[in-house]
Amino acid sequence: MVCQECVKRPATLHFIKNVNGEKTEFHFCESCAREKGEGLSSPVNGFSIHSLLSGLLDLEPHGGVGGLSAKPQALRCDNCGLTYGQFSKMGRFGCSNCYAQFGDKLDPILKRVHGNTVHIGKIPKRSGGQIQLKREIEQLRHELHDLISREEFENAANIRDRIRELERSVADT
Repeated sequence: MVCQECVKRPATLHFIKNVNGEKTEFHFCESCAREKGEGLSSPVNGFSIHSLLSGLLDLEPHGGVGGLSAKPQALRCDNCGLTYGQFSKMGRFGCSNCYAQFGDKLDPILKRVHGNTVHIGKIPKRSGGQIQLKREIEQLRHELHDLISREEFENAANIRDRIRELERSVADT
């Protein structure tokens, strides 16, 4: 998809605005998005991309600390030197080591944005058999724990047997 503004570079920022059921989509490249900056604000509520990212990171828009103490701001990547505060302003990491360095801070953000911290996408039919079995085993384990907590031991025993059967089939392949 090409940037709506310059119609030259690929769009990297995709912004969907939904006001009273009326959906408007914007697609900008990085430099046009930077130029627009506050142009993406809504005069009604003062919304901007920066406030969106700040909200996701539990920060107040102008560098204040909302749900975040000063300690995470002091976190720094050992490899590139990027601080958590810089990441929260830019919205992206400086290197691959940042993921490990700030990992414990990312899970709540990912869970809020995507609803989960584990990718649950499509699985290729040819090579996805093992993955599908492992997902089913994991789901059955959660179900087993629920049944045990509700003291439904007969059903739990059936689920346990099914898990063992699936684990054998995973080990055989």
